[in-house]
This record gives sequence, structure tokens and C-alpha cells, in this order.
Amino acid sequence: MDKLWATVALSLAAQIATYPLSIYYFHQFPLYFIFSNLFILLPLTAMMYLGIVILILKFYFLAPIFEWIITFTNNGLKWIAGLPFSGITSIWIDQWQLILLSFILIIFSIALAKRQKKLFILSLFSLLIFQSYAAYHKVSALGQRKILFFSLRKNYATAFINANETILITDLTQNDKSFNFFVKPALDQMQVAKIHFVKWEQDTTINAFTKKEHQLSFYGYRILLVDQKLNYRSIENLPQYETVWLHQNPRKALNDLRQEVLFNTLVIDASNKDYNLEKYQMEANKIKVSYHILKKNNSYLVHLK
Repeated sequence: MDKLWATVALSLAAQIATYPLSIYYFHQFPLYFIFSNLFILLPLTAMMYLGIVILILKFYFLAPIFEWIITFTNNGLKWIAGLPFSGITSIWIDQWQLILLSFILIIFSIALAKRQKKLFILSLFSLLIFQSYAAYHKVSALGQRKILFFSLRKNYATAFINANETILITDLTQNDKSFNFFVKPALDQMQVAKIHFVKWEQDTTINAFTKKEHQLSFYGYRILLVDQKLNYRSIENLPQYETVWLHQNPRKALNDLRQEVLFNTLVIDASNKDYNLEKYQMEANKIKVSYHILKKNNSYLVHLK
């Protein structure tokens, strides 16, 4: 029992020490960490000594046993990770919250170890500040209204965010790796809970979002969607848009577009070929218009009033 408690205590100490950095960088916290750490204790010890024997004494016939232990350990950890309520995900904190949380854990640990009442009260007061700051961020998110053009390698994705809900124009699905690696973390950080997926070809109206006939409106912010269907077609009456979005290699010259449409910003997504990206960039520089290329560059964020 002493050895078991020593292992549990070591696991607790390691988890507490790495907890702030863990949620800051990986945005999740494992709830079954004691169970998983106890599970890997024996296989990890066996792997360490068996690996030394194989490397130093060159007992390569033991390699299949070594491989089986690794596979068994990985499968066991995957099973634990797949259990219900195995972890808390989508935890986002900034650098100030990271520093404050680390301070709280240090003061709280010292207070318990040395039984100091003042430090214990200080840690609780600091925790109250931390929770108040987190609550402020949640409340602030309910009033957010943004447009986020994601920078992707091959795909396109733009989120029209209102409070904790967004309309996402994209060719990605919830199961795509690019969505889960690039798009979803940013939406989680903005505390978006509900996502409406809309494709480029799809016209729709959702609350204040309207997409129809290559035009898009979101709380007064207007976007002209330019693709190959507008090739060799003129736009009449000199309409005004905040942004023009170029998609899938349109052949319309930017100089001609500038004569037909009033706009402030040009957005060029990754569905365009690389040689077209260079051409659009050169044309945009000639007509002196602000542009954002959404490939190998930063994403483009628009804050709406």
C-alpha cells in the first residue's frame, strides 16, 4: 500500500506541476490520469529494462516481446482515453491566466504542506480572480461579431461569428483533418458552440446572414463572391462592397473589376492556383488595393460593430 500511495502521490504531483502548461498548450485535461499512470507503470518498467538488454547484449530475439509490450500499452491508453468523460477539452487560457493559475497552484501547495492559513486564503482569493476573469471572457464572447477568413493549404473556410454561433462557408466537413486541426481550435477559442456548414455553391439565409447570387451580407458587411461563373460578364450599376472574395481561378481582370465594383479589400483563397495567386497579387499592387492571400499567410479577421 505504501508503494501504491507513493505512485499515486507522484502522479498527482506531476499532474499538478504540469497542469497549467498542459491546458495552455493542449487545451485539455485528462480526468483518469491516476488510473492511466498506474496502468503504464509496469509496462514502462519492462520496456526500459528489456530495451537496455536488447541494445547492450544484442538479444534481438526479444524484440517481438518488446514490440508486444509497446502495442499493449498503447492500446490500453487508447481504451482509457475512449472511456466516457475521460477528459475535459476546449480549455483556453491566455498568458496572464497561465501565470495566475501557476501562482495559485504554488501558493495552494505551500499552504497545504506548511498548514499556513494566510497562504490558503490568498490562494482562494487568487482563484476567485481567475474565475472572474474567465467569466468575463465568456460574457464578452456573447457580444462578439466577427468574420474570420482562414488561411488553409488547399481548402477554403470563412466563419461568420455572432456570439457563440457561426456560419462557416467551407468545403470541409466535421471529420476532415484540416477542419479539426486549423478551423475548430480557432472556433473553440472564440467559444463558438454551434456551427452551420454552408458550401460555396449553396445560397441560404440564416438570421442576419444572407448568401444569394454571388453576394453575401452579414450585419451590413457585404462581400462579392467572384468565381469562374463571372468570367467575361460585366457588373452593372457600380455596386459597393467591403470585400471581394476571389475563388477557384476566376479570369476576370482586377483592373476591370475595379471599374465595375467599389470595394475596399480583396481576399484570395487557397482554391486558386499558385500562378494565379502571383498574378492577382501583381494586379492588386498595380491598382493599389488592399489584399489578403489565404495561403501560406496569416488568417484575416474582421471585427464588426
